[in-house]
Amino acid sequence: MPGATPPSPFEWIDTAAGLRSRAGLVRTLRPRPAHSELLDLAGNDYLGLTRSPEITGAAAGAARRWGAGATGSRLVTGSTELHAELESELADFCGFEAALVFSSGYAANLAAVTALTDRDSLIVSDAGNHASIVDGCRLSRAQTEVVPHSDPEAVAKALGAHGGRAVVVTDSVFSVDGDAAPLARLAAACRRYGAALLVDDAHGLGVLGGGGRGALHGAGLAGAEDVVATVTLSKALGSQGGAVLGPARVIEHLVNAARTFIFDTGLAPAAAGAALAALRVLRGDPGLAGRARTVARELHRRLTDASLVAVPPQAAVVSVRAPSAAQAVRWAADCREAGLLVGCFRPPSVPDGISRLRLTARADLTDGQMEAAVATIVRTAPAG
Repeated sequence: MPGATPPSPFEWIDTAAGLRSRAGLVRTLRPRPAHSELLDLAGNDYLGLTRSPEITGAAAGAARRWGAGATGSRLVTGSTELHAELESELADFCGFEAALVFSSGYAANLAAVTALTDRDSLIVSDAGNHASIVDGCRLSRAQTEVVPHSDPEAVAKALGAHGGRAVVVTDSVFSVDGDAAPLARLAAACRRYGAALLVDDAHGLGVLGGGGRGALHGAGLAGAEDVVATVTLSKALGSQGGAVLGPARVIEHLVNAARTFIFDTGLAPAAAGAALAALRVLRGDPGLAGRARTVARELHRRLTDASLVAVPPQAAVVSVRAPSAAQAVRWAADCREAGLLVGCFRPPSVPDGISRLRLTARADLTDGQMEAAVATIVRTAPAG
């Protein structure tokens, strides 16, 4: 109608917000202070390195030497000798021919999935894969077939029906429940049909494999010509950023074809310096990875002894089921009020629709801290 005020173009947001609220799925930002009395079992600092003076000192030193930012794309001014040093040591530690560092693990996954496929490719993706893999599949414009969780037979069936260029992509350790992918069987299916295997080892690096070299190293697949890995520098290494590891020709291809590398500002020198220092700590103390796994198993044992439903951890993630999304939120809030910070996973972050608390084990967690954490979770657990 002439002269009438048009509706707000964002009025639909209010409707969506109302639906989220009624479903108990509202998310809010909660800035944390620099120092907190809360016991943190929500972050991904698996080895307890993020506040280590050695790591923070390396970050500060890198910033003083190289500047606060990378200043540009790595193909322009953003690639420093520090980045090259980190890539060389990361590839050597994990057992791959070459590595390429990105500004985040998310960007690394988008790069690997999109640059290694095209419209004629098939991507076979596990139903439990991380959102960054899902988004990479969407952006790739390749045919994507989502197969049941950790099902090598379904992967083989999808590959057999395609007959062309294909990539199988999976997390090594799934972030919701902490279960591990059957990497050896997936690799066998890939090799049967000439497909590549792309593994997001974000939760494996620093926790699995010999001395924390990752899940692919533990499975005997590191360095294989048909295997590519992505990792994050923000979990076990306590810093920020991500990387792709694989054959040198794959890495060279990414430099020339991966849009999240070509058009993104390089990783900040402080983050690169911190990650490199953490990698050297891990190399010098190979027992760190085993301690993180031991803590996870002990947390699981104590929780199940208290009659809670917790998934057996295969790395450093311990998942505890909650009756509903709303009760999971309340449970996490009650834990926080009692001095314990835990993760709260609920739809759409969980592919099975089951909400849960998510605990991350740390290599530096003491027996007393484990006892206090379990006591708090048990005491605040919702009925039913």
